[in-house]
Amino acid sequence: MVASPQPIYLTPEEYLQMEEKSDVKHEYIDGEIYAMAGALDPHVTIALNLASSLRNHVRGSGCRVYISDMKTQIEKLNRYYYPDVMVTCDERDRETSRFKKFPCLIVEVLSESTEAFDRGDKFADYQLLESLQEYVLINTKRQRVECFRRNSEGLWVLQSYTSEQQSFQLKSIRFEGSMDELYEDVVFE
Repeated sequence: MVASPQPIYLTPEEYLQMEEKSDVKHEYIDGEIYAMAGALDPHVTIALNLASSLRNHVRGSGCRVYISDMKTQIEKLNRYYYPDVMVTCDERDRETSRFKKFPCLIVEVLSESTEAFDRGDKFADYQLLESLQEYVLINTKRQRVECFRRNSEGLWVLQSYTSEQQSFQLKSIRFEGSMDELYEDVVFE
């Protein structure tokens, strides 16, 4: 997300209508829109690798995998974000084609410009999604996957996976992935 908002206030309805026609994606926070910057090769490759694996995993289960062109709505905060990868298994999300409100898994692939926001305010916002069971941050500079999972007491617990482990787990959808496949074709700087 770029740090400078457009100086126009939009209602959620105006934002959604504008976004359908816009050549540039925008995230929406309390009436202000923020243009999204393009991503680098490692970011796009990791997101595609994961989304492809997850799509194969959930096929036939009723769950859906979405990539960075689908918004998630945080209704309590009047916000819309574009997660890099999102999975929803909630039938209510079939009712809306512009955005999803009930994801169980959200993944953000980290970049220099968004890492602090993804770890901080965006994660705090996502925590208000009652359906969300797992929030995952994937590093683009080295093999590292951070899985924040909501436990039975509603607390978020971190489990990290690094290059020392051969696999990682996304417990919200009972998925075990290979670190090598996640980072396939990624060249670290």
